[in-house]
Amino acid sequence: MADRSLHLVVLILLGTALCAAQPRGRILRGQEAPSHSRPYMASVQVNGKHVCGGFLIAEQWVMSAAHCLEDVADGKVQVLLGAHSLSQPEPSKRLYDVLRVVPHPGSRTETIDHDLLLLQLSEKAVLGPAVQLLPWQREDRDVAAGTLCDVAGWGVVSHTGRKPDRLQHLLLPVLDRATCNLRTYHDGTITERMMCAESNRRDTCKGDSGGPLVCGSVAEGVVTSGSRICGNHKKPGIYTRLASYVSWIDGTITERMMCAESNRRDTCKGDSGGPLVCGSVAEVTSRRTPQSQTGGGGHREGKRTV
Repeated sequence: MADRSLHLVVLILLGTALCAAQPRGRILRGQEAPSHSRPYMASVQVNGKHVCGGFLIAEQWVMSAAHCLEDVADGKVQVLLGAHSLSQPEPSKRLYDVLRVVPHPGSRTETIDHDLLLLQLSEKAVLGPAVQLLPWQREDRDVAAGTLCDVAGWGVVSHTGRKPDRLQHLLLPVLDRATCNLRTYHDGTITERMMCAESNRRDTCKGDSGGPLVCGSVAEGVVTSGSRICGNHKKPGIYTRLASYVSWIDGTITERMMCAESNRRDTCKGDSGGPLVCGSVAEVTSRRTPQSQTGGGGHREGKRTV
Protein backbone atom coordinates (compact mmCIF):
# COMPACT_ATOMS: atom_id res chain seq x y z
CA MET A 1 0.00 0.00 0.00
CA ALA A 2 2.85 2.35 0.88
CA ASP A 3 4.49 1.64 -2.46
CA ARG A 4 1.25 2.39 -4.28
CA SER A 5 0.82 5.69 -2.41
CA LEU A 6 4.39 6.66 -3.24
CA HIS A 7 3.75 5.83 -6.89
CA LEU A 8 0.70 8.11 -6.94
CA VAL A 9 2.66 10.94 -5.35
CA VAL A 10 5.39 10.58 -7.97
CA LEU A 11 2.81 10.68 -10.78
CA ILE A 12 1.17 13.80 -9.34
CA LEU A 13 4.51 15.57 -8.97
CA LEU A 14 5.52 14.58 -12.49
CA GLY A 15 2.25 15.87 -13.90
CA THR A 16 2.66 19.15 -12.04
CA ALA A 17 6.18 19.55 -13.39
CA LEU A 18 5.04 18.91 -16.94
CA CYS A 19 2.28 21.49 -16.63
CA ALA A 20 4.68 24.04 -15.18
CA ALA A 21 7.09 23.42 -18.04
CA GLN A 22 4.39 23.90 -20.68
CA PRO A 23 5.54 26.83 -22.87
CA ARG A 24 3.26 29.82 -22.50
CA GLY A 25 4.95 32.42 -24.65
CA ARG A 26 5.06 31.08 -28.17
CA ILE A 27 3.13 30.19 -31.29
CA LEU A 28 1.82 27.42 -29.09
CA ARG A 29 0.98 24.15 -30.81
CA GLY A 30 2.07 25.69 -34.08
CA GLN A 31 4.61 24.06 -36.34
CA GLU A 32 7.50 24.83 -38.61
CA ALA A 33 6.26 26.26 -41.89
CA PRO A 34 7.27 24.48 -45.09
CA SER A 35 10.46 26.11 -46.35
CA HIS A 36 9.75 29.37 -48.21
CA SER A 37 6.01 28.68 -48.28
CA ARG A 38 5.35 32.24 -47.11
CA PRO A 39 7.63 34.26 -49.42
CA TYR A 40 6.18 37.57 -48.26
CA MET A 41 7.55 37.19 -44.72
CA ALA A 42 10.19 39.62 -43.50
CA SER A 43 12.39 39.69 -40.43
CA VAL A 44 12.74 43.23 -39.10
CA GLN A 45 16.15 43.44 -37.45
CA VAL A 46 18.01 45.92 -35.27
CA ASN A 47 21.79 45.60 -35.10
CA GLY A 48 21.55 42.20 -36.75
CA LYS A 49 18.98 40.75 -34.34
CA HIS A 50 15.37 39.84 -35.12
CA VAL A 51 12.91 42.05 -33.25
CA CYS A 52 9.68 41.76 -35.24
CA GLY A 53 7.98 40.27 -38.22
CA GLY A 54 6.83 42.11 -41.31
CA PHE A 55 5.68 41.43 -44.85
CA LEU A 56 6.39 42.77 -48.31
CA ILE A 57 3.48 44.78 -49.74
CA ALA A 58 5.36 46.58 -52.54
CA GLU A 59 8.76 46.06 -54.10
CA GLN A 60 10.35 48.66 -51.85
CA TRP A 61 7.99 48.63 -48.87
CA VAL A 62 7.53 46.33 -45.87
CA MET A 63 4.61 46.55 -43.44
CA SER A 64 5.16 45.98 -39.73
CA ALA A 65 3.93 47.27 -36.34
CA ALA A 66 4.83 50.73 -35.04
CA HIS A 67 5.57 49.59 -31.50
CA CYS A 68 8.41 47.39 -32.76
CA LEU A 69 10.77 50.34 -33.15
CA GLU A 70 9.38 52.77 -30.57
CA ASP A 71 12.44 52.73 -28.35
CA VAL A 72 15.07 52.12 -31.01
CA ALA A 73 17.20 55.25 -31.22
CA ASP A 74 20.69 54.41 -32.42
CA GLY A 75 20.26 50.89 -33.77
CA LYS A 76 20.72 49.99 -37.41
CA VAL A 77 17.38 48.87 -38.82
CA GLN A 78 17.43 46.30 -41.63
CA VAL A 79 15.00 43.89 -43.24
CA LEU A 80 15.76 40.28 -44.10
CA LEU A 81 13.79 38.83 -47.02
CA GLY A 82 13.78 35.37 -48.59
CA ALA A 83 14.55 33.60 -45.32
CA HIS A 84 13.29 30.42 -43.75
CA SER A 85 16.17 30.01 -41.31
CA LEU A 86 17.48 33.18 -39.70
CA SER A 87 20.98 31.77 -39.24
CA GLN A 88 21.65 29.23 -41.98
CA PRO A 89 22.89 30.21 -45.46
CA GLU A 90 20.12 30.22 -48.05
CA PRO A 91 20.51 31.33 -51.69
CA SER A 92 17.32 33.40 -51.53
CA LYS A 93 18.19 35.37 -48.39
CA ARG A 94 19.09 39.03 -48.67
CA LEU A 95 19.45 41.73 -46.03
CA TYR A 96 18.22 45.19 -47.03
CA ASP A 97 19.06 48.50 -45.41
CA VAL A 98 16.09 50.67 -44.49
CA LEU A 99 15.91 54.10 -46.09
CA ARG A 100 12.90 55.40 -44.20
CA VAL A 101 10.88 54.36 -41.18
CA VAL A 102 7.29 55.66 -41.30
CA PRO A 103 5.07 54.91 -38.30
CA HIS A 104 1.39 55.81 -38.55
CA PRO A 105 1.04 59.40 -37.29
CA GLY A 106 -1.61 58.32 -34.79
CA SER A 107 0.56 55.67 -33.18
CA ARG A 108 1.44 56.31 -29.53
CA THR A 109 3.24 54.36 -26.82
CA GLU A 110 0.21 54.53 -24.51
CA THR A 111 -2.22 52.83 -26.89
CA ILE A 112 -2.34 49.98 -29.37
CA ASP A 113 -4.43 52.00 -31.82
CA HIS A 114 -2.95 52.77 -35.27
CA ASP A 115 -0.13 50.29 -34.64
CA LEU A 116 1.26 50.27 -38.18
CA LEU A 117 4.73 50.90 -39.55
CA LEU A 118 5.96 51.20 -43.13
CA LEU A 119 9.61 50.54 -43.90
CA GLN A 120 11.04 51.79 -47.18
CA LEU A 121 13.92 49.62 -48.32
CA SER A 122 17.06 51.22 -49.71
CA GLU A 123 16.33 49.52 -53.04
CA LYS A 124 13.64 47.41 -54.64
CA ALA A 125 13.48 43.83 -53.43
CA VAL A 126 14.60 41.17 -55.87
CA LEU A 127 11.46 39.10 -56.39
CA GLY A 128 11.53 35.37 -57.00
CA PRO A 129 10.04 32.11 -55.72
CA ALA A 130 11.14 32.88 -52.14
CA VAL A 131 10.40 36.63 -52.20
CA GLN A 132 6.91 37.74 -53.18
CA LEU A 133 4.42 40.52 -52.45
CA LEU A 134 1.43 39.77 -50.25
CA PRO A 135 -1.93 41.24 -51.32
CA TRP A 136 -3.67 43.11 -48.51
CA GLN A 137 -7.32 43.81 -47.84
CA ARG A 138 -8.71 47.05 -49.23
CA GLU A 139 -12.41 46.35 -48.76
CA ASP A 140 -13.56 47.67 -45.39
CA ARG A 141 -15.54 44.76 -44.03
CA ASP A 142 -15.08 42.37 -41.13
CA VAL A 143 -13.79 38.84 -41.57
CA ALA A 144 -16.48 36.37 -40.54
CA ALA A 145 -16.10 34.91 -37.06
CA GLY A 146 -14.65 31.42 -37.13
CA THR A 147 -12.66 32.01 -40.32
CA LEU A 148 -9.31 30.24 -40.04
CA CYS A 149 -6.42 32.58 -40.74
CA ASP A 150 -2.70 31.95 -40.91
CA VAL A 151 -0.04 33.65 -38.79
CA ALA A 152 3.70 33.08 -39.03
CA GLY A 153 6.82 34.37 -37.37
CA TRP A 154 10.11 33.86 -35.62
CA GLY A 155 8.75 34.88 -32.22
CA VAL A 156 9.63 33.18 -28.93
CA VAL A 157 8.66 29.52 -28.60
CA SER A 158 8.94 28.99 -24.85
CA HIS A 159 8.28 30.77 -21.59
CA THR A 160 12.05 31.13 -21.20
CA GLY A 161 12.15 33.40 -24.24
CA ARG A 162 13.78 30.96 -26.65
CA LYS A 163 13.27 31.92 -30.29
CA PRO A 164 13.13 29.51 -33.23
CA ASP A 165 15.65 29.71 -36.02
CA ARG A 166 13.13 28.59 -38.64
CA LEU A 167 9.78 30.16 -39.48
CA GLN A 168 6.81 28.87 -37.47
CA HIS A 169 3.12 29.14 -38.30
CA LEU A 170 -0.36 28.21 -37.13
CA LEU A 171 -4.02 28.66 -37.98
CA LEU A 172 -6.21 30.76 -35.71
CA PRO A 173 -10.00 31.29 -35.86
CA VAL A 174 -11.21 34.89 -36.04
CA LEU A 175 -13.20 36.06 -33.02
CA ASP A 176 -16.05 38.51 -33.55
CA ARG A 177 -15.53 42.01 -32.15
CA ALA A 178 -18.53 41.87 -29.80
CA THR A 179 -17.15 38.80 -28.07
CA CYS A 180 -13.64 40.23 -27.99
CA ASN A 181 -15.06 43.34 -26.30
CA LEU A 182 -16.73 41.42 -23.48
CA ARG A 183 -15.76 42.50 -19.99
CA THR A 184 -14.00 39.20 -19.38
CA TYR A 185 -11.95 39.64 -22.55
CA HIS A 186 -10.80 43.10 -23.71
CA ASP A 187 -13.61 45.07 -22.04
CA GLY A 188 -14.72 47.37 -24.84
CA THR A 189 -11.27 48.45 -26.00
CA ILE A 190 -11.35 46.84 -29.45
CA THR A 191 -12.22 49.48 -32.05
CA GLU A 192 -13.43 49.03 -35.61
CA ARG A 193 -9.81 49.45 -36.68
CA MET A 194 -8.91 46.22 -34.90
CA MET A 195 -9.81 42.55 -35.08
CA CYS A 196 -9.24 39.59 -32.78
CA ALA A 197 -8.30 35.94 -33.12
CA GLU A 198 -8.67 33.22 -30.53
CA SER A 199 -5.66 32.50 -28.33
CA ASN A 200 -6.55 29.33 -26.44
CA ARG A 201 -2.99 28.02 -25.98
CA ARG A 202 -2.35 28.84 -29.64
CA ASP A 203 -1.13 32.36 -30.13
CA THR A 204 1.40 34.83 -31.46
CA CYS A 205 3.88 36.28 -29.00
CA LYS A 206 7.00 38.43 -28.55
CA GLY A 207 8.89 38.68 -31.82
CA ASP A 208 5.81 37.89 -33.94
CA SER A 209 4.49 41.47 -33.87
CA GLY A 210 4.32 43.09 -37.28
CA GLY A 211 3.58 39.87 -39.11
CA PRO A 212 0.42 39.42 -41.18
CA LEU A 213 -2.83 37.69 -40.30
CA VAL A 214 -3.56 36.03 -43.65
CA CYS A 215 -7.11 34.95 -44.46
CA GLY A 216 -7.68 33.37 -47.84
CA SER A 217 -4.29 34.47 -49.23
CA VAL A 218 -4.91 38.12 -48.31
CA ALA A 219 -3.43 40.02 -45.36
CA GLU A 220 -6.35 41.19 -43.24
CA GLY A 221 -4.45 42.35 -40.17
CA VAL A 222 -1.09 42.99 -38.55
CA VAL A 223 -0.04 41.32 -35.30
CA THR A 224 -0.08 43.98 -32.61
CA SER A 225 -0.92 42.67 -29.17
CA GLY A 226 -2.05 39.87 -26.95
CA SER A 227 -1.78 38.66 -23.40
CA ARG A 228 1.29 39.13 -21.21
CA ILE A 229 1.11 35.35 -21.00
CA CYS A 230 0.66 34.40 -24.63
CA GLY A 231 -1.96 31.76 -25.19
CA ASN A 232 -4.34 33.11 -22.52
CA HIS A 233 -7.80 32.37 -23.90
CA LYS A 234 -9.30 35.29 -21.96
CA LYS A 235 -7.04 37.76 -23.75
CA PRO A 236 -7.42 37.08 -27.49
CA GLY A 237 -4.73 38.27 -29.86
CA ILE A 238 -5.31 41.75 -31.28
CA TYR A 239 -4.59 42.68 -34.89
CA THR A 240 -4.68 46.01 -36.73
CA ARG A 241 -7.14 45.88 -39.64
CA LEU A 242 -5.40 46.95 -42.84
CA ALA A 243 -8.62 47.91 -44.63
CA SER A 244 -8.99 50.82 -42.21
CA TYR A 245 -5.73 52.35 -43.43
CA VAL A 246 -5.91 52.20 -47.22
CA SER A 247 -5.52 55.96 -47.68
CA TRP A 248 -2.53 56.22 -45.36
CA ILE A 249 -0.74 53.21 -46.86
CA ASP A 250 -1.32 54.27 -50.46
CA GLY A 251 -0.48 57.89 -49.69
CA THR A 252 2.77 57.03 -47.95
CA ILE A 253 3.98 54.76 -50.72
CA THR A 254 2.86 57.03 -53.57
CA GLU A 255 4.03 60.35 -52.23
CA ARG A 256 7.26 59.05 -50.69
CA MET A 257 6.90 61.42 -47.79
CA MET A 258 9.96 63.53 -47.08
CA CYS A 259 11.16 64.58 -43.65
CA ALA A 260 8.73 67.42 -42.90
CA GLU A 261 10.27 70.87 -42.73
CA SER A 262 13.64 69.38 -41.83
CA ASN A 263 15.46 72.70 -42.14
CA ARG A 264 13.16 74.45 -39.66
CA ARG A 265 12.44 71.49 -37.38
CA ASP A 266 15.73 70.02 -36.35
CA THR A 267 14.44 67.54 -33.79
CA CYS A 268 17.02 65.58 -31.90
CA LYS A 269 17.00 62.30 -30.07
CA GLY A 270 15.07 62.71 -26.85
CA ASP A 271 13.01 65.69 -28.05
CA SER A 272 9.68 64.33 -26.87
CA GLY A 273 6.72 65.52 -28.86
CA GLY A 274 8.56 66.30 -32.09
CA PRO A 275 6.99 64.57 -35.07
CA LEU A 276 10.11 63.23 -36.77
CA VAL A 277 13.79 62.58 -36.35
CA CYS A 278 15.45 63.28 -39.66
CA GLY A 279 18.60 61.41 -40.52
CA SER A 280 20.55 60.18 -43.49
CA VAL A 281 19.23 56.66 -43.09
CA ALA A 282 15.82 56.72 -41.44
CA GLU A 283 12.94 58.81 -40.18
CA VAL A 284 11.34 57.72 -36.95
CA THR A 285 8.73 59.13 -34.64
CA SER A 286 10.24 61.16 -31.82
CA ARG A 287 8.53 60.18 -28.59
CA ARG A 288 9.63 59.14 -25.18
CA THR A 289 8.98 55.51 -24.22
CA PRO A 290 7.87 55.06 -20.58
CA GLN A 291 10.12 52.94 -18.40
CA SER A 292 7.31 50.45 -18.00
CA GLN A 293 7.15 49.79 -21.73
CA THR A 294 8.54 46.56 -23.06
CA GLY A 295 11.37 46.65 -25.58
CA GLY A 296 11.05 46.45 -29.32
CA GLY A 297 9.47 43.29 -30.65
CA GLY A 298 7.25 42.55 -27.66
CA HIS A 299 3.48 42.62 -27.69
CA ARG A 300 2.37 46.13 -26.88
CA GLU A 301 0.53 46.60 -23.61
CA GLY A 302 -0.40 50.30 -23.86
CA LYS A 303 -3.16 51.49 -21.53
CA ARG A 304 -4.56 48.02 -21.27
CA THR A 305 -3.43 45.06 -19.26
CA VAL A 306 -3.70 42.54 -22.07
